[in-house]
Amino acid sequence: MRGDRLREIRTPEDLSRFVVELQQRELALKDRNSSITSSARELDKVRQQLQEEVRQVSAQLLEERKKRETHEALARRLQKRVLLLTKERDGMRAILGSYDSELTPAEYSPQLTRRMREAEDMVQKVHAHSSEMEAQLSQALEDLGVQKQRADMLEMELRVLQCQAGPAEQSVLLSREEVSSLRLKIEELEGERRRLEGDKQQLEAQLQQLSLAGDYDQGRTKVLHMTVNPASEAQQSLRQDQARLREECERLRQLLGALGRGGPVPAGLQASGLPSSQEVAELKKQVESAELKNQRLKEVFQTKIQEFRKACYTLTGYQVDITREGQYRLTSMYAEHKDDCLVFKAAGPSGATMQLLETAFSRSVPELVQLHLLAQDSIPAFLSALTLDLFSRQTVA
Repeated sequence: MRGDRLREIRTPEDLSRFVVELQQRELALKDRNSSITSSARELDKVRQQLQEEVRQVSAQLLEERKKRETHEALARRLQKRVLLLTKERDGMRAILGSYDSELTPAEYSPQLTRRMREAEDMVQKVHAHSSEMEAQLSQALEDLGVQKQRADMLEMELRVLQCQAGPAEQSVLLSREEVSSLRLKIEELEGERRRLEGDKQQLEAQLQQLSLAGDYDQGRTKVLHMTVNPASEAQQSLRQDQARLREECERLRQLLGALGRGGPVPAGLQASGLPSSQEVAELKKQVESAELKNQRLKEVFQTKIQEFRKACYTLTGYQVDITREGQYRLTSMYAEHKDDCLVFKAAGPSGATMQLLETAFSRSVPELVQLHLLAQDSIPAFLSALTLDLFSRQTVA
């Protein structure tokens, strides 16, 4: 689609319209990026609130469980105590019944009567205490039922909050990924816009040069030809000069051929001001010396380039290779596999900025890309963190 639009650009006006469209798309993407960022912040706040509510509900649930366990232990103790008191009451009643069956009314003494009243009072106290214990047991069981019901409600609320927190966290992650992709797309559009603005300026300069050179649009401009046209005379003179120069070139070519064979120069090719054979030999020696010097300079440059590449590799830990025009491949000395590499593309005027291209290795370190490239916008920090990560892996291994 973009390639078709670029092929449709034929005039500076078309290029200006295309640049305006790119700027409008860039503004729309920036607005969408800001809205998605605000939505991500709101979802993050909601997620934090839900997590806080989950922590509070979990704490309440733990407290209610402790209270329930305490009430259950109290209820068990009260049940045991009521059982003991019931047995004690039944034993006292049995003793009193045996006394009543063995003694006749004439055998009752005041002392026995007093003891009998004391026993009856004790039985009444025991009965009252037993009733009180039963009431406390009933209350404890009732409280226990309330606590269980509240604990169940808290568990249900906890499940609901966890269910709500899950989609919120997922939405936050999706929003962050979409923000990252939109940022990359905006950077690509800005780079393309700058490149198209440069093309526009070049086309305008070329159009101005063509206008100054006399070029014109044949569909819009009518040309009046003069009878005695200076342009036609100039063209005729130019053709004559070209013919004369061709003849001179042919003559010089024949002369060079004769000099190269080492034979005498034909009489027809002698011309004033031509160099002698000694001068030609001296010039050949100078040419050979210059070529030898250039060869040595090339070898020195190649050696220095190799030394510089080795020094960069030793100091930074990365081997830099140029894969194609404007693309650089970086391979770490601590890479686990041979194909683990990063590819950067030069963008902007004179390659002032670099863009990380997606590779299989770059997809394996999304946290470092998110932190150092997208958030901090620092390629050196990203490369340093990656070197430390790979070095720690080899050290642990």
